[in-house]
Amino acid sequence: MSEQPIHPAPDQLPDYLTDTAPGVWEPDIMRGFQRLSLPLGYDDQGPVSATLVRRAPADVDWSLPVPGRNCSAEPDTIPVLSVHGWSDYFFNADEAEAFEQAGYRFYALDLRKYGRSLRSYQTPGFIDSLSNYDDEIRAGLAVLDRLHPGQRPVLLGHSTGALTLSLWTQRHPGRIRALIMNSPWLELQGNSWVRGMAQAVMEPLSKISPNSMVNLPHTDSYWQSLSAQAHGEWNLHPLWRPRYSFRVPRTWLIAVLTGHRLVASGLEIREPILVLTSRDTKFTMKYQPEVQRADAVIDVKVTADRAAHLGRTMTLVKITDALHDVFASAPEVRREALTVATTWLEWALGWPEV
Repeated sequence: MSEQPIHPAPDQLPDYLTDTAPGVWEPDIMRGFQRLSLPLGYDDQGPVSATLVRRAPADVDWSLPVPGRNCSAEPDTIPVLSVHGWSDYFFNADEAEAFEQAGYRFYALDLRKYGRSLRSYQTPGFIDSLSNYDDEIRAGLAVLDRLHPGQRPVLLGHSTGALTLSLWTQRHPGRIRALIMNSPWLELQGNSWVRGMAQAVMEPLSKISPNSMVNLPHTDSYWQSLSAQAHGEWNLHPLWRPRYSFRVPRTWLIAVLTGHRLVASGLEIREPILVLTSRDTKFTMKYQPEVQRADAVIDVKVTADRAAHLGRTMTLVKITDALHDVFASAPEVRREALTVATTWLEWALGWPEV
């Protein structure tokens, strides 16, 4: 697996990045990776973009000027596109390495107003519908189509990113080969009744004050399980993956609850789906050692129930001692999870075309 210094220490990172030159892959903050900005126009906060990230191809000559660093197409390689969750970004080099060692080409997408795509004038994570992300998914897949002509991609989503990708896949049947979901957030903690009540209360308020925030309890227990500055092993950007989650816009939460309702009603996704979760959930306001071996964010039992509503062919695998981000768990746990994912994918790609 990769050495952790691929990702710089928090005090060595810039607060914000600027867009890359149009259509040009440039060196990323992570050593040996590149990034490409995907312009998405403007909203009421200013220019908006997303960011595609990949491991630098072997044929890249870093001695060339930036415009000369693009690489040739790989028509025989299936691309995997990964999308992060809430208050998050792509930081996991081991995830990329595992899929590439298995013969795939790995890409990650930092959505608008997250991570590499976040700008100083933006409200982190702010959107009013999960379908807003259709623009960057479309733009990212267009790049993959050029680099891997004739190959439909595999989508991989974590938490809210997995929810977003499941809804996108349902609206775009036949566009991808398979969907991998890493601890998908498919239902509000509790049950659908709690979700319905919460949405009924918040929707009128969001119309009166669309930019208002939801006051949720502040806890850093999950961050402590991840961060090398606490009990974890990962260097995390202090603004992109903060100790305490981004403030939650009311419109964003309503968008997520709407997504939960759609999942509960059944998506009927035709492509094969893999759902990975921890075996256990541990909710706690203050850090406890048990958080290192359980999901501190979602209820894995509720998630398993909801996963049955995703599509026709769904495989659920519970990973013992996994964190919420299964692929960021302890080394032996994430190796198991990544092996499960790549082994399952080999099977899924033999599934009859839809």
